[in-house]
Amino acid sequence: MATDFVNRARQYVSQPVGYRAFLPKSLPPNPPVAMEGEMWSVLSQADRALGRLDGSTETLPNPDLFVFMYVRKEAVLSSQIEGTQASLMDVLEFEAQALEPGAPKDVEEVVNYVSAMNHGLSRLKELPLSLRLIREIHQKLLAGVRGSERAPGEFRKSQNWIGPPGCGLEEAQFVPPPPHEMQNALGDFEKFLHDSTPMPVLIKVGLAHAQFETIHPFLDGNGRVGRLLITFLLCEKGILKRPLLYISHYFKKHRSEYYERLQAVRDRGDWEGWLKFFLLGLYEVAQEATETARQIVNLREQHRELITKRLGRGAGKALALLETLYTRPVVSVQIVEETANASFVTANMLVKQLCEMGLLKEITGQRRNRRFLYDPYVALLEHNEQQADKPSSHATSQRRNPHI
Repeated sequence: MATDFVNRARQYVSQPVGYRAFLPKSLPPNPPVAMEGEMWSVLSQADRALGRLDGSTETLPNPDLFVFMYVRKEAVLSSQIEGTQASLMDVLEFEAQALEPGAPKDVEEVVNYVSAMNHGLSRLKELPLSLRLIREIHQKLLAGVRGSERAPGEFRKSQNWIGPPGCGLEEAQFVPPPPHEMQNALGDFEKFLHDSTPMPVLIKVGLAHAQFETIHPFLDGNGRVGRLLITFLLCEKGILKRPLLYISHYFKKHRSEYYERLQAVRDRGDWEGWLKFFLLGLYEVAQEATETARQIVNLREQHRELITKRLGRGAGKALALLETLYTRPVVSVQIVEETANASFVTANMLVKQLCEMGLLKEITGQRRNRRFLYDPYVALLEHNEQQADKPSSHATSQRRNPHI
């Protein structure tokens, strides 16, 4: 690769105490990203796949039904990249106050991710994506959980580094900019976010994510905030109307390559390799999410038909309960009583009827304080995640190319 391409991102500077820190050059890259045939091809594929995903939900009677679980899937997967053990089921049980004593303790970190996502999307209606909003998101993310002692909502005032557990600065794999240089880099980063110079949106999103991870402005939570930024930018720029993308699944599946691609930008200025990897991820995950949406629609129609056939004219409250289950897949009789505006006897009968149809399953094994899971729905989402963990032929062929 030509020297000018190497130097467009590379700038390691020795610090007085003996280590070298990386000072990122401002975006966009100079020389510009090489938009050759292969780059245009993966960009076009990703663009079309995201358009299909967005369009597939716009025709639905209630597109917001999908958002609840998509956000939680992204929260679980993004948190698992950072080492949490909590599953989607753990999160649903926690939110339904049905979590077993032996469940992972880090489930609250995932719930915080959901809160940060929802907060950011709400704030985008009145505030552009900015350093201020990024700090707010970070504060929500770390409130009351692991890392809460590490200045939630505040940019770091000390040096951090990336490396194996227990390593020091001298052994670090990567050292982000020192605090005084970090502030300058963040200022340039915010200018880039607001820059109106024409650029393909997905290219801009990919550049922004990589730059944020390189700046690493917080003492903890940088990876999760950086992945949240992808969703916020896609929604802010109008690529997606709703947060229906779980890009963290792709990053988790190809974790080693994800980190290698980011480091190649710093060491060799290989923005093109990173962007092709990123765009391929958007394409793959958008395809998966669109197929999941189609399956959810089919499942919903099948279950509506089943309830109507079994209960006839008395199906009204059961159908209303079914709709509730798409945003609250774990319920108790008391929750059904409240959401269906029914008596306890009626709510208990509704739950019993849906259990008999195989739609609900009791998950506590207790005689009191029982909780019921909308099992076919959650099973569909978990099955799709396992299927998507298998590498596609498209992804494999792309990764054989040494120039990507």
